[in-house]
Amino acid sequence: MDMNSLMASHFDNAADALHASKGPLAPALAQAVDLLFSTLTDNRRILACGNGGSASDAQHFIAELVGRFERERLPLAGIALNTDTAILTAVGNDYGYDTVFERQVEALGQPGDVLVAISTSGNSANVLRAISAAHERDMPVIALTGKGGGNITAVLADTDIHLCVPHDRTMHIQEVHIVLLHALCNGIDALLLGDPSS
Repeated sequence: MDMNSLMASHFDNAADALHASKGPLAPALAQAVDLLFSTLTDNRRILACGNGGSASDAQHFIAELVGRFERERLPLAGIALNTDTAILTAVGNDYGYDTVFERQVEALGQPGDVLVAISTSGNSANVLRAISAAHERDMPVIALTGKGGGNITAVLADTDIHLCVPHDRTMHIQEVHIVLLHALCNGIDALLLGDPSS
């Protein structure tokens, strides 16, 4: 195995995944920015969830909102549903792991809040149940998936936004997901603070 070639190919494959995503996802990203901006300026909140690497992405996204992205601004309201170990273990133990996000959406979600649901496969049972709970509370959903969208595709409403990375490898889907989340943060800041390039 030529390790140098393997490492170089990772950059090429990641760039290919990003390039393939640009055309189909840029318009949906713009819609998602508008939705998130109107949610936040209406004093509503963004809830985010995912498992594994997607849990890290959910936390990363919410940290950029509550802290800051690249420029100074007021904190923005967001909650990562995969961060409270007491809730996750209590709900998982008492009701089953499939309910750990659903239960929190039921407790914290309000009409007009937004759920950002992240699943590379689109098949995570607990994320699917969180989406259903969000719909029951009149909360729109922004779903980040890959691999064709999986089961999430079938449960999204017409008013939801689906950012499905056109790729089948989990690592490259996750690499694109973080770019999508940064693009959302950049768009929100541009609407709040003005375009930094102008």
